[in-house]
Amino acid sequence: MTAPPPTDAKDIRDAPPPGVRVPKRRGVEFSLLVGAVLISVLGYAEVGLARNGAVPPDAARYGAGLGTLALLAHLAVRLRAPYADPLLLPIAVLLNGFGLVLIYRLDLESAADIAAPTQLVWSTVGVGLFIVVVLVIQDHRVLQRYAYLSVTAALALMILPIFFPAVNGAKIWIRIGGLSFQPGEFAKILLAVFFAAYLAANRNALAYTGRKIWRLQFPTGRVLGPIVAIWGLSVCVLVLERDLGTSLLFFGLFVIMLYVATGRTGWIAVGLLLAAAGAFLVGSLEPHVHSRVQDWLDPFASIRAGDGPGQLAQSLFAFAAGGMLGTGLGLGHSVLIGFAAKSDFILATAGEELGLVGLTALFLLYALLVARGYRAGLALRDPFGRLLSVGLASILALQVFVIAGGVMGLIPLTGMAMPFLAQGGSSVVTNWVIVALLVRVSDSARAPRPDMADTGVIAPIAEDAA
Repeated sequence: MTAPPPTDAKDIRDAPPPGVRVPKRRGVEFSLLVGAVLISVLGYAEVGLARNGAVPPDAARYGAGLGTLALLAHLAVRLRAPYADPLLLPIAVLLNGFGLVLIYRLDLESAADIAAPTQLVWSTVGVGLFIVVVLVIQDHRVLQRYAYLSVTAALALMILPIFFPAVNGAKIWIRIGGLSFQPGEFAKILLAVFFAAYLAANRNALAYTGRKIWRLQFPTGRVLGPIVAIWGLSVCVLVLERDLGTSLLFFGLFVIMLYVATGRTGWIAVGLLLAAAGAFLVGSLEPHVHSRVQDWLDPFASIRAGDGPGQLAQSLFAFAAGGMLGTGLGLGHSVLIGFAAKSDFILATAGEELGLVGLTALFLLYALLVARGYRAGLALRDPFGRLLSVGLASILALQVFVIAGGVMGLIPLTGMAMPFLAQGGSSVVTNWVIVALLVRVSDSARAPRPDMADTGVIAPIAEDAA
């Protein structure tokens, strides 16, 4: 008898259990979307009842609009990404819908600055781009080809605001006529693509070459130099724009992705030390940032001086007033925070009117969204997809930490937008693109392998791009 051909150990390790199928779970996604839309509509109705004693007359129209956007996004996923994670889209819809409710609630007390209709338009644009990304990008690995184009576009987007006037002390806006947007919001996705592509191509050299200093393996300058230069240039530009929050986000993104690529925990320690040193220098030398550090160190100084509470103090008062269960939607006083109540401090409204319980639920939604992004990356075996998924999920995690920490007094306020919740067209559009890319990556992680398609057995893709 002829001996059977030898079996590669890698083939045995990658082979799925016989007869196991990965369900598409689009029905689960649709059910969760219905729940997300209903929760948002009920919140909208509750605000009207609390403020005016009646359900808003356009509540049905709001629900129909949000439901239509959710249905179109669901159909795009069902058509082009049938194996995608069923939780990503419903969580995004729920957060976006609830953000519109909070902005509408604050609009009722600031008739001169109505923001909810504009935010709804930007949300529609964001969902439209979500659909375009899901339909057009059929394989996330094609983005790896455009690494250097991505970093060039990212640097250009970050440099442009320098030539425009500062807004609230920071040069992060471009205003042309009645249109304004933040280019840095789009730059963070492009930088994540570049970091993922470069680190995927050089991960072995980064992890195993170079010299050891204090038990930390430092790669050669030829390998690490280009990515450090790009990161350094990005941070310098943002410091010139006096945008500490985005600088911290890019720095954190760089350190996390470097750690994931190399597996060296020492990079986390080095990153924390460098971040602390950079924050100290910028906080000491830049007046705009220094004033925010002073407010963080003593948020009640203006009260003692007889000038009344500042924004951070009002935010802390709002969280304290919310207690465990909150005052109820529409019954808080977070509008006293001032001009940034709908953007930087919108989390204070959620904390006051939903209480600790509601705020915890919001944080759990963000945590679940980030965790599913990490899970999609771990399920992939191509290094670029793994790094891209971790990088995009980390962008969301870092934003939530920096913003929540700022409005709660944990760290100095940075002036970023809470993902999906806060007023800001650039932010909500960018976050929808991030979710679209995570949907694409999760679909690749769970989709059937081409070599298993004729057996009836479904297995995750196990292709190594290296």
